[in-house]
Amino acid sequence: MSDGCCGTTAIEIEQFTTAEQTDTLPVVVIGAGPVGLAAAAQLAERGLDFLVLEAGEQAGASVAKWAHVRVFSPWKFNIDAAARRLLEADGWSAPDAEWLPTGAELIDDYLAPLVKLFGDRVRLGSKVTAISRLGYDRVRTNGREQAPFLIRLDDGQELQARAVIDASGTYVSPNVLGASGLPAHGEETVAELIDHALPDVLGTDRDRYEGTRVLVVGAGHSAATTLLTLAQLEDTPITWAIRAGNASRTYGGGEADALPARGALGTRLHALVASGRIQLVTGFFAHRVAAVDGGVEVISRDPSGAEQSIVVDRIISATGYRPDHSIAAELRLDLDPILGSTRQLAPLIDPNQHSCGTVPPHGVDELAHPEPGYYEVGVKSYGRAPTFLMATGYEQVRSVVAALAGDWEAARDVQLDLPETGVCSSSLAEAQEQRVGLATGISGGLLSTPLPLVTVSSGGGCCG
Repeated sequence: MSDGCCGTTAIEIEQFTTAEQTDTLPVVVIGAGPVGLAAAAQLAERGLDFLVLEAGEQAGASVAKWAHVRVFSPWKFNIDAAARRLLEADGWSAPDAEWLPTGAELIDDYLAPLVKLFGDRVRLGSKVTAISRLGYDRVRTNGREQAPFLIRLDDGQELQARAVIDASGTYVSPNVLGASGLPAHGEETVAELIDHALPDVLGTDRDRYEGTRVLVVGAGHSAATTLLTLAQLEDTPITWAIRAGNASRTYGGGEADALPARGALGTRLHALVASGRIQLVTGFFAHRVAAVDGGVEVISRDPSGAEQSIVVDRIISATGYRPDHSIAAELRLDLDPILGSTRQLAPLIDPNQHSCGTVPPHGVDELAHPEPGYYEVGVKSYGRAPTFLMATGYEQVRSVVAALAGDWEAARDVQLDLPETGVCSSSLAEAQEQRVGLATGISGGLLSTPLPLVTVSSGGGCCG
């Protein structure tokens, strides 16, 4: 070892394990949502030992938060191929391929049976708080690749793994209300009056919104869904605030949209704004929030310094989500400085350039970090990009697991044969709406009376 404090220092690294010993350990999957369980199914088919760690008390714990919401895509695009094969071999019958499931149906009819099939290889109530390498912090290099991963849980227990597939998602780390990526001044002081995207407006949360003035902030499909459900509460005044100068991106392409359910969402929202049922405020940059007599005041300050104010009773912040990489702080990650995805994936998913329909297939190579054996998959892999599709996540984990099995030909043969936005079904949305309600809404239907159609301009958008 060098005696000086500067220059190159040779350090002798003690040998903890051999590569052969590490390879006998399981692959740990973090998260028992759709993509995490798809990874488990792929591992099971490949004969690789695995363990799924889920922080929640059920499969799809984050999905359960929006159990009342109906997704845009039919069942045929929501079931991983390996998971389907394993379930059908156990006697399971797939739901109607053309049906648009709610979050609850996604759990009950797919995720729960899959968890039951995997038995004790899925551990619920097991929250991961940190990931490292056994005996290695982020700085130490020699011998690092053959050291097993060390996974610490919130109860202090530590596990070892040969590889880690992180499908923990982003639902627990929503974006702030403030328009510049920073919390609005006072945001924390009125936190009890701020809800995040997709509350159960017509169900368990109805009393919170009925007869109150509600402000919805955000321009994505979660905001649109929430606005449509709020509109059914006749005595609830609704204000919708967005940063953009118009809402064309949220309205989408209407009848031209390759996702009929998404197109119907935008068309009906536009009609509600045009009719005055929803008051749209554009150019709104949330800057300060404060409790006032009779409610809560939200003050916008745009980049020029001009201010405007809205006083309401409750706020729904539907401003999206961001990844939390803190559990991997001792791993070597190569993150894009803008999106927080891997650097290689970022240009393929950049929402400034892409909608979900133009994101190309990608797999292990685009998801790899300088830390061999650690992969973020699913919506977490996309960082702040809102262009994620469930089917894309299934292809991600198929590729990653093939690589872990040493089948690099299969790992690099990434394919995603989906039309345009990924999950097109020409007449499905209209037919199902007549039966149970508009997609992304409450199962009883979003609107009891058809709204007049209005012309909408085409614009970008992502799949919810």
